[in-house]
Amino acid sequence: MLKATVFPIESFQFGLYVHRITPSCLKTLHISRMGDKEVKEELKPIIQWKKQKGGFRACMFIFVLSALDNMGFVANMVSLVLYFYGVMRFDLSSSANTLTNFMGSTFLLSLVGGFISDTYLNRLTTCLLFGSLEVMALVLLTVQAALDHLHPDACGKSSCVKGGVAVMFYTSLCLYALGMGGVRGSMTALGADQFDEKDPIEAKALATFFNWLLLSTTLGSIIGVTGVVWVSTQRAWHWGFFIITIASSIGFVILALGKPFYRIKTPGESPILRIAQVIVVAFKNRKLPLPESREELYEVYKDATVVEKIAHTNQMRFLDKATILQENFEPQPWKVCTVTQVEEVKILTRMLPIIASTIIMNTCLAQLQTFSVQQGNVMNLKLGSFTVPAASIPVIPLLFLCILIPIYEFFFVPFARKITHHPSGVTQLQRVGMGLVLSSISMTIAGFVEVKRRDQGRKDPSKPISLFWLSFQFAIFGIADMFTAVGLLEFFYREAPATMKSLSTSFTWLSMSLGYFMSTVFVNVINTVTKRITPSKQGWLHGFDLNQNNLNLFFWFLAILSCLNFFNFLYWASWYKYKTKDYNSKSNLKGEAETTPLKMFDEEAKRDGSTQNSRIKAKESSQTSEANSEGPSSSDETEEDGKEKERNCREWKH
Repeated sequence: MLKATVFPIESFQFGLYVHRITPSCLKTLHISRMGDKEVKEELKPIIQWKKQKGGFRACMFIFVLSALDNMGFVANMVSLVLYFYGVMRFDLSSSANTLTNFMGSTFLLSLVGGFISDTYLNRLTTCLLFGSLEVMALVLLTVQAALDHLHPDACGKSSCVKGGVAVMFYTSLCLYALGMGGVRGSMTALGADQFDEKDPIEAKALATFFNWLLLSTTLGSIIGVTGVVWVSTQRAWHWGFFIITIASSIGFVILALGKPFYRIKTPGESPILRIAQVIVVAFKNRKLPLPESREELYEVYKDATVVEKIAHTNQMRFLDKATILQENFEPQPWKVCTVTQVEEVKILTRMLPIIASTIIMNTCLAQLQTFSVQQGNVMNLKLGSFTVPAASIPVIPLLFLCILIPIYEFFFVPFARKITHHPSGVTQLQRVGMGLVLSSISMTIAGFVEVKRRDQGRKDPSKPISLFWLSFQFAIFGIADMFTAVGLLEFFYREAPATMKSLSTSFTWLSMSLGYFMSTVFVNVINTVTKRITPSKQGWLHGFDLNQNNLNLFFWFLAILSCLNFFNFLYWASWYKYKTKDYNSKSNLKGEAETTPLKMFDEEAKRDGSTQNSRIKAKESSQTSEANSEGPSSSDETEEDGKEKERNCREWKH
């Protein structure tokens, strides 16, 4: 066979040199380069599409919806406890529990929205569908608040809602929870989809997106807890609900108008089904020994540009048994799973302790939206001649956030990037950890403020302390929320497999949901236990009079629990292994492997020519020995030789 000596090829980029290329290889290389040009021509419309769609221009529509929708959402979070108490005739603990159950259901139902947008509908359609349910629920709330005959009469019990009034009341709350949950389960992922994680520039923009999403939410929340809450509590509840209904409707219309600018990802295979397949196959293969080498694990590379391949990890090796392809078995979904599929399950499993570690913080958040609002209702609400609604006190941490978020984004993140070289400045779990520490401090301060408020209330009820004493605990918790909420959203989106971005992002809301439900459990358990052990036989949180309660002890209980939870979080955060994408994987894993990624010519040019020559000779002698021993036909030999030439040429391709 003729072989060429070393010579420069001027048409190659960077003036690279070729070592010992056969004429047939040059021909294949030329065809391959021509094929590359055709591929690039085909990709031009896609590249142009990416430039025209996505980015912050598309996110502006999402930011507007986030601001308008959260204006009503946050206003209801902080004021509904007063609506339940004053209009719907619940007592203190029942009104607090009703709100926390409602909020918990809302965040839990975000999993439904996330699952649907990952599997059946795209994220835009899912968001608009659940948005219509949310608007419908707000209309029902507005009508019930406006008509006096739809309000229950006082009965002296923990709850006076019954009959048709109860049907309308709970129907509107259920629809509202379903609508808001579905929107939150799809809206965040829709915004994050406008950035490509594989692009270094867009990866930084993705981190910025989550900060600006929080800022838009904060700006809307400020209007909600000031203007909307003031209208609801000082004018009429139905006018407050009416404003929220109009604002949310406008937000969803604006979201729909942004459709031409979005990068809309089509839903894929059910993530629940993929998880179930791994568990079932791993259980079937539980008695099989694990392969000693990862090259024996089963993987399929169908399309390197679309399918995200995740590198193999050594944690939870028992799940790797799902990747064992037994002899005489055809590769089918319920008989063998790919390495990527198993790693998806590992990622979700590693996320579970992180979710559990943030539940206590959200339990603390529930207290600031229930008992702290009730505290403010019996404090001095005067700011000069203006009466401040008690539910408007969260505006203090929101104002802090409006200042801190730009400082964090423009000063802290660039400085941290230079040190850590991380797109977000610090890792997502580091942000979460800072938030957990601050939440514990917030609950400690809340206990001391409650002691001061209660002592003054018992001493002279006509001269209560100012409402703004609550600003300390709210401000610190607001900063904690900036770290934790955004950190969790970015963490779950970045770490999630490509097939379950929405579902994984909803884990943030799942943590909130469990935190609110945990609040209800804590309130009931604390009341039950303390009734038995206190001399007065009254629980810490009993009755209608806060001055006769021991709310400060409940706050300190949560502070101690938060401190212990932080150390639990440290353990799991140090154990967690961040996902690494297998972009440059070779097809050296057992299975139906596609063409391996091409090696860069400049790397190959550095190799010693004699080494390459000896390797080729070794391959030729190996083929000769195989021919002598097995005696293949001439056609088979030609086919094998052609494949070998193609592989060699592929290595030289630039």
